[in-house]
Amino acid sequence: MSKPAESTGADGSAPHTVVVVHGLWMIAAVFALQRMQLARCGYRTVAFSYSSTRLALDDIAATLARFVAGLGRPRVHLVGHSLGGLAILDTLALNPQLPVGRIVLLGTPCAGSRAAWHMAGSGIGRALAGRALLDWRPERGLAAAEHFETGMIAGTFRFGIGGLLVRLPRPNDGVVCLDETRMAALKDHLALPLSHSALLASSRVARQVCHFLEHGCFARP
Repeated sequence: MSKPAESTGADGSAPHTVVVVHGLWMIAAVFALQRMQLARCGYRTVAFSYSSTRLALDDIAATLARFVAGLGRPRVHLVGHSLGGLAILDTLALNPQLPVGRIVLLGTPCAGSRAAWHMAGSGIGRALAGRALLDWRPERGLAAAEHFETGMIAGTFRFGIGGLLVRLPRPNDGVVCLDETRMAALKDHLALPLSHSALLASSRVARQVCHFLEHGCFARP
């Protein structure tokens, strides 16, 4: 794995590191806007990259665990989009000793993905969905969230490839249904009128991520 790209706050004194984890078919660069906002909030950010279609979820988790431990930081926050959030939860369920503070998930189907299981009905679909997404075990998400403060930001604007593959019940973000983002052990859950991909580009989401990392809850009107 190549050396991770890093950024620091403007004052150079970021108190905590935030590891961002991308989702299916994505690369670390999709977190560019989020990382800029996190830097403005004073956080040092590091991007974790992985193969989202070829690797089993537990293999990704093992690599992410080594990545976090290798940072040598006393406390690390984690932010994951979609499958990236599942990778985070799986990692922490298997490695609860990691020095992790708070977690923010963006459009993560912690209760399971209807779109993924529909895709798994064909060989081409299984190849597109990849191994990791189909490996997910919801009980691991519950175990991680019971041990680490976890917040979820979900989208409710229906725009995305999921709607082309399967008729998803509303509300959904075009890929993930709102009920798929709910989990009993979540510290907070916030639904915003955004699509699955827009969760990565929204300045409002970025501000909410910073608020949760600092306070353990999302900002309310």
